[in-house]
Amino acid sequence: MTNISKLINVMAALRDPESGCPWDLEQDFASIAPYTIEEAYEVADAIERGALQELPDELGDLLLQVVFHARMAEEQGLFAFDDVVTAIVDKMVRRHPHVFGDEERGDSARVLGRWEDIKAAERAAAGGEAAADDSALAGVAAGLPALQRAVKLGKRAARAGFDWRAPEQVRGKVDEELAELDAAIAELAPRVSGADSAVEDELGDLLFTVAQWSRHLGVDPARALRRSSAKFERRFRRMEAGLDGAPDTHDDAALDAAWEAAKARDA
Repeated sequence: MTNISKLINVMAALRDPESGCPWDLEQDFASIAPYTIEEAYEVADAIERGALQELPDELGDLLLQVVFHARMAEEQGLFAFDDVVTAIVDKMVRRHPHVFGDEERGDSARVLGRWEDIKAAERAAAGGEAAADDSALAGVAAGLPALQRAVKLGKRAARAGFDWRAPEQVRGKVDEELAELDAAIAELAPRVSGADSAVEDELGDLLFTVAQWSRHLGVDPARALRRSSAKFERRFRRMEAGLDGAPDTHDDAALDAAWEAAKARDA
């Protein structure tokens, strides 16, 4: 028995109505989906930290999510794990005609272009709502993390010929969006509510534009933000450790000095 067969059997046992695990039996697609996303992020986190020794464990957790979904689908007579494997194998062969067919390989940009063309053809062949949507933005999932979706929408629009020509142009747009946010905030002064639609809309426009600026600079904004968050956490913890008491028991000058000392240790 292969290891994957063992995992499939373990999941079947966990979902056995008579002898399975009560928690596993209570789950459905909707309740498991957040865990699937979480496990994918833990894989990405291990890679970003360079903790490659953790990858077998983290990838195993992610694989379990696939098996879990497949098991629930099999119970409902929808599909089984073998169908998942067949679908991805067929898709990889179909979308790589330069490897499995007789197309010229070309460079990575050409390969990516063909990938998108084949995906569009697949949507058209599938029929239904997906086929009716012939927009260049069709198929960009609404459930993607916000920064990732913003970048993907920008890439799709760029491929259709709608984009800034250079990073400097996007930088100018950032200034424009920031000014519009300032104006929206000024209109509400002295009270600014985070729920105010005007401020929220303008802040969203600013964040979207920053995501596009990142794209033009060749930077993944989500990765950049994760790195900055990790840096802030590291420095804040150092600052806490260097203070005599909680931060809220110190004045601004003491906090600024402690923060600068924490920053200096990264130099």
